[in-house]
Amino acid sequence: MALCKRFALDHGVRQSHLKAMSDEAPDSLIPYDEIVQEALRAVVGRVLGQVEAGGGVLPGAHHFYITFKTGAPGVSIPTHLKERFPDEMTIVLQNKFWDLGVTEDGFTVGLSFNQLPAKLDVPFSAITAFVDPAVDFGLQFQAMVPDAAPEPHDEAGNDTPATEGEPGSNVVTVDFGRKK
Repeated sequence: MALCKRFALDHGVRQSHLKAMSDEAPDSLIPYDEIVQEALRAVVGRVLGQVEAGGGVLPGAHHFYITFKTGAPGVSIPTHLKERFPDEMTIVLQNKFWDLGVTEDGFTVGLSFNQLPAKLDVPFSAITAFVDPAVDFGLQFQAMVPDAAPEPHDEAGNDTPATEGEPGSNVVTVDFGRKK
């Protein structure tokens, strides 16, 4: 006990400890970045789960832009969409969506693309961004799949009206650098 008090009160020891913390951090044996990413993806699951529980009706002016890696494990989208969006795709959940289903690992939803209905299955681990422009809220994630250079693709074309303005000030970017 005396050692703990002495350590806590010893200014020199505290200063050297703080200096050591500000130097380049060693590799962590605890995967903090993965833990935080998983927790923030759970936010997406909880929000979508509330919409599902409410009968698939978005409350108020809320609507969601969800970006995901189309080649990530567990993603299931029609072949014509995979060809059109070989790397990443953004969908909009606003007016025309149906059969929203949410599990612990991901979600499924029906959307219309150029008047053609499509069912999408998306694991939360494939999501790279979630934005609710109605309240200037957004989350960005590191891709959890091997990252290749994104290939050019068409803009998302599910049948929803465009909204004005940029998602704004409440975007949380999670980007933990790794030492190589």
